[in-house]
Amino acid sequence: MLQNEGDYFLISVSNKYNLEQCIKYGLAGFTNSINGLWTFLDIQEGDFISFLYGARVKNLYRVTKKMAFKNAENLPPWPPVTFKQSGNTYYFPFRLLLKPERELDEPMVRAEFSYVAENLLLRGGYRKTHFQADTLTFYNVSEMGKLFKGSIERINLDAPTFEPKIVFRREQQNIPEKFYFHELILQSLVRRKLKRVILKDVLSYFNIRISVDEFEVLGEKALAEGFVDIFIKLKHPRGKNKYLLVEVKTHKAAKKDFEQLRKYMDEFDSEAVGGILIAKNFPKSHPGGREILPVKYSFRNLDLSGEYTYEKLLELMALEVIL
Repeated sequence: MLQNEGDYFLISVSNKYNLEQCIKYGLAGFTNSINGLWTFLDIQEGDFISFLYGARVKNLYRVTKKMAFKNAENLPPWPPVTFKQSGNTYYFPFRLLLKPERELDEPMVRAEFSYVAENLLLRGGYRKTHFQADTLTFYNVSEMGKLFKGSIERINLDAPTFEPKIVFRREQQNIPEKFYFHELILQSLVRRKLKRVILKDVLSYFNIRISVDEFEVLGEKALAEGFVDIFIKLKHPRGKNKYLLVEVKTHKAAKKDFEQLRKYMDEFDSEAVGGILIAKNFPKSHPGGREILPVKYSFRNLDLSGEYTYEKLLELMALEVIL
């Protein structure tokens, strides 16, 4: 079994040709869209990925390097895609270099993939570019198929690279090199910051006497009522789980945000031990009660006219529990 030092994601692929190129060259690519950037930022070097196509899970890889390329419209191996309805053309500047670990080709319709399969079923398809799986799914995949013993080709991508920047003024946006700050970016930052900064205080607030290390902080999860932005649960539940549901808002929290989170919590009955609403600001009085913990996010010494890398924003981010 592989040592779980990173997170595990399934990356949805749009067609068979693109999948073949991903496998042939040990590459994953994401478009010049906010979803493409979100996926590229959310997945880190050292994480694990599998490809998802036609309701089947293909291979297991470790991410060894992340690269963003200028002039990617003309770079192999994937051609640009133009959508007839919108007329928009997308190409693949954001790329992951992959090290094959295991060969497998497994249907999603098996118990070992239930966590991700439920997300897909409730979403009604592959609306998102990537899906974060839980620890148990990763352990299961690590024992499927066989160790990779073949070889892959590497493409020499002769093009300059760049590091994508986040800006806070729309007029500064220049896709794909500069993206305006978006809720998806905030979700990714919060997911990475939450466990290392305030999760211990959160568990204490909800009277959960279990070590922080027993919990995993996962990305978006589909529910019957919608999508919860961040899903916190026990890695190895015994008898029943303990869920913390997190909603993230770029703006000031409103009454409807608390109501939305409470609806999500109701889907889990007693296993949802609390909700966390993360927002830029909160009203003086709010309808959250004891069940929902407000947490204010901010970026220390942020210059709204500046340009920031994802890692710099992660460094500047502060999370403050509002009691």
